[in-house]
Parts: sequence; C-alpha cells; structure tokens
Amino acid sequence: MATLHFTHSPSFLLTRPKHPTTISTSHFHLNPRARHGSFRFSTLIAMSYKVVIEHEGRSTELDVEADETILSKALDTGLDVPHDCKLGVCMTCPAKLLNGTVDQSEGMLSDDVVERGYALLCVSYPKSDCHIKTIPEEELLSLQLATAND
Repeated sequence: MATLHFTHSPSFLLTRPKHPTTISTSHFHLNPRARHGSFRFSTLIAMSYKVVIEHEGRSTELDVEADETILSKALDTGLDVPHDCKLGVCMTCPAKLLNGTVDQSEGMLSDDVVERGYALLCVSYPKSDCHIKTIPEEELLSLQLATAND
C-alpha cells in the first residue's frame, strides 16, 4: 500500500504590477498513480485594472478585477459611496465615466444614457483602466427619465 506525504507548498511574493495585469498563482497537484515526486502545475489567472474614483473631492485609486464590480471594490477598501440595491435598478450609485470602459450590461440604464458616459457602480465591471466621478443621484435620474419619454 502506498503512503502519501503532504507538505506545504512554497509561498509566492507578488509585486504591484502595471495595468491591465495578469496575476499568476501556481498550485501543486499530486498524482496518486504516478511515481514518487510526480506533480503538475495549474495556473489561475485574474485580470485587474486601475480604477480612479473621484468622490467627495478625493481621488482614490483601486485595483479592480475584471469579474468584480467597481462598487464592491470601493466598499471593500472603505470608500463610503452611496448605494442601495446593488442590482442596477435603484440608481443610488451613479457615476460619470470620464475615461475608460466598463461592462454594465446587467444594469437598467437606457443605451443613450450609457453612451453619454453614465454608469451605475454596482453593475460596472472594468474592461480597461478607468477614471470615474460619482455624481448626485438626481443628475442621472433626470437624464434617465428624459430618455424614457422619447
């Protein structure tokens, strides 16, 4: 009968890379059917982007992964940005996209409002480095209502 011995895998030091970023983390997998010392590597890759948020007169730079919303990262880092439903329907987390691109296909903003550079942070996933400014809810609401009447 074979005996398996498990040891801790080595730790890896990740430095702060340029954006967009590919971060690789290696994992070891033991093959119980192979001879002593056999293992293979698998790689986990995550893209992240530099997102600058202007809120209440301060600029904050965040590293946001492509599969997380800008709002969730902002809240995780302690920014007190307005939000409510986190579903893209209440318009409590509005922002103006000053540069860059986001995917907000899960949100309920009309296409022409999105084309003007407005976004809801709770459904905004970065697709490039971005510069975003939070705006009053009323500003976005008036635009959205105006386009609904067209």
